[in-house]
Formats: sequence, structure tokens, C-alpha cells
Amino acid sequence: MSIALALDHVGVCARDLGPMVAAYEKLGFSLSPIAQQSGRRSPDQPVEQFGTGNRCAFLRHGYIELLAILDPALFDNQLGGFLSRYTGLHILALGVADAEANLTRMQAAGIPIKGVAWLERPVEKGDPRHAKFARLPLPDAAEGRIQLIQHLTPELIWQPRWMDHANKADALVALVMAAENPADVATRFSRLSGVPFEPDPAGGFRLRFPGGERVAGPEAPVMETVVRILEPAALPQVLPGVTAPALPFMAGMVIRTSDGNAAVRGLGLPLVETPDGGLMVAPEHAAGAAVVFVP
Repeated sequence: MSIALALDHVGVCARDLGPMVAAYEKLGFSLSPIAQQSGRRSPDQPVEQFGTGNRCAFLRHGYIELLAILDPALFDNQLGGFLSRYTGLHILALGVADAEANLTRMQAAGIPIKGVAWLERPVEKGDPRHAKFARLPLPDAAEGRIQLIQHLTPELIWQPRWMDHANKADALVALVMAAENPADVATRFSRLSGVPFEPDPAGGFRLRFPGGERVAGPEAPVMETVVRILEPAALPQVLPGVTAPALPFMAGMVIRTSDGNAAVRGLGLPLVETPDGGLMVAPEHAAGAAVVFVP
């Protein structure tokens, strides 16, 4: 199926990894070890080591990436430019089952993409195995790193030892962003993903992804996930107290828990109730990204 099937992961970005890791561990997430990335700057160039590296919170469906610059002397793969705007969410990845089929669709839709961009990284330090991905980025996206992704080695990164979270998080279900012209952003995201957009009741638009078994993790169920592209004035209505430091702005993520948010309530976090019944940790406590837990 040559459309985006699921919200695969979102990426929170900062210059320093340590404080970001401390914040997300306090939120109750278990994180994978540090992994420095490698890849190709373009499809026809050799693989090289990048200056960026991550730690991730892997969920049954999807994951949260915490990405920072580990070595400023190496290629930062646009991360420095993202961080010049604000610290927080800059990465949106939509899961696909067939990268090549989606490449054909995107080129037919007039998206100027030359080919599949390949990325890999070590599973963890000392492990010779590398996790590998096929990426289809939306070129020159003002919103950040917007891409389709196919996991070629999902079993290497979604490991049970990294998926037992104190907050009982089990699925990434939505990304919320604000834009000056939501219709323009929704149109471009629709061309990228092959999924139509529709009005969002808060003001703006949304794309709903139908789900695909094992697309966003080796145990991922078929479930609907959503990207919401809101008018700036609507953002505080959805994420109380959150305003955009710049536009466009990836403001927050919505995470489902398996216990009705009981564990989240017991962690002593600074929680704010959202209009849809979620519990939000404000951006200042989560490296610039609002994190909303829903039952």
C-alpha cells in the first residue's frame, strides 16, 4: 500500500542530550542507550558518521526520539538549523510498508525527491549490528524533518528491555502543531503521505492514518493515529497554556497509557488537565515539547 499508514515517531531536539534525557526519565520513560547516527547526505553518496545521536523511548506502537548533537565537528544533518528556531519537537516520521512504492507515488505527485535516503545507526555501543531505515523526506520543509520511514530491522530497536515504562506508555497516537497557514501545510503533508486531510474541530486541519500491522513496531497493532495542524489561536485550547515561540511549531505529542493514566498520576509530575481528558506535562518540563498522556 503506497500511503503513509501510521504515526511512527516524533523527535525532540536539543543541543545537549543529558538534560533532555533527565527530563524524560523523570516523566517515566525508559530510554535506549546512546546511538550515534550514520547515513548518506544524498542517495548517491557514501555512508558517513554524523555528529548527531539519540536515545529513544520505544512503545508498543511508535516511539519518541530524543536527538542531540554529540560531535559538533561532524555533519549535523540540519539539526543546528532546527535548533536556531527553538528547542523541542522538530521531527515527524510517518510509517510506510514499502518505501519504493511510496517513492514512485511521490515522484508522480511532483515532489522533487531523487530517491530513498538510507540511514543506519548502531543498536548500542559495542554491538556490531546496525539498525537500518529507508527514509523519504519532504524536501525543504519549513516545519522540520518531515519524512516517511520504513524500518528494515525493527526487531533490533524495539527490544523488550527498553519498553517497560514507569508511566505505562504504550502508543504514540498524535502530534499537534500550529502553523500560520494550516491549509498549506495540510496540503503538502497530504501530498507526502497520500492521505487526505479534513477540518479539525479546534480550527485547522488533521490527517488521519489508518494503521498497519507491524508498521510502527514489531508488535504494533492496527490503530488510527493523527497529525493535527492548528491555527495558532487554537493551540492553547488543545494544549492549555502553550503558545508558539515561532511558526510553524510542532507543539506536542499525545501518548496513550495502558492503565488509564494511573501510573502517570502517581509519579508526582506537574500535570495539567486537557479539554479531551488527558494529562499534560508542559513544554518547560519536557525539553520544549508538551507531552499529553491519555487513557
